[in-house]
Amino acid sequence: MNWINNVVRPRIRSFLKPKDTGSENLWVKDPESGEMVFYRDLEANMWVVPNSGYHMKIKAADRLATFLDEGQYKTMALPSVAQDPLKFRDSKRYSDRLKEQRLKTGTEDAVTVATGELFGQAVTVAVQDFDFMGGSLGLAAGSAIVTGLETAAAKKTPFILFVSSGGARMQEGILSLMQMPRTTVGVLRLREAGLPFIVVFTNPTTGGVTASYAMLGDVHIAEPGALIGFAGPRVIEQTIREKLPKGFQRSEYLYEHGMIDMVVHRHNLRQTIGSVVGILTKAQPREELSESAPGRLATPIAVSSGEDLVGEPEAAHAE
Repeated sequence: MNWINNVVRPRIRSFLKPKDTGSENLWVKDPESGEMVFYRDLEANMWVVPNSGYHMKIKAADRLATFLDEGQYKTMALPSVAQDPLKFRDSKRYSDRLKEQRLKTGTEDAVTVATGELFGQAVTVAVQDFDFMGGSLGLAAGSAIVTGLETAAAKKTPFILFVSSGGARMQEGILSLMQMPRTTVGVLRLREAGLPFIVVFTNPTTGGVTASYAMLGDVHIAEPGALIGFAGPRVIEQTIREKLPKGFQRSEYLYEHGMIDMVVHRHNLRQTIGSVVGILTKAQPREELSESAPGRLATPIAVSSGEDLVGEPEAAHAE
């Protein structure tokens, strides 16, 4: 018996191997205040830090489940595209990076498209996930956005986009940049069909995504504190050699300067967007909602920098 190979080495590996503590035992650090928040408390609060109100990144599946009626939705099959058209390689092959990201996130690429109902109204929803290569825009993500827009036009539903991205995907070069005009054409077709396009900016939204479809919505809503812009603040400061104003490129700054229509807390997004959809489509909300739904729609919409944008559910339909 080789006791070194059979006993000593396995024992050493067991010491070095990280222990799987399970998500329920994890604590998450608030990037803003440094506070440690219990994982389950954060998850139950829709990934908003209770004390500071900091909006953390949320997975596409969690976003859809908390946004649509009953948490029910159907993800769409998206067109397949060339996986590594340029055979790109830096420190590792691009094809290997894609495999790692798919294993990590459980999604094929950065954009998930789904259909469901929002207060009884059929909607098409796309979620751009920053966890997948920074939500970068490539062939697959561009095709997903176009598919969502075309589906919304065919089904005659509003199109709601939760966007988060670092910009175009450098590993796909010019093919990535071509997704900017391609998605723009898709938005124009949706507009020709007379259907609403609602964009929700989440942290961060930058680069070519901001310079294309993200800024072409009929209504622009942002979560509090989201970074929104083309180039980042550091790059701008180095270019113009001046200090930028406090809060520059954050949701509240853009709202104050007329670049977006509303800044809405994540807990209020469902009702706010439901109200906007109802107004733009002139559709009546479903009277009966399940207990898991937040409540009925409120008719008035107020533009605010983060306060509750809807009225009391029971008073909303009072004669």
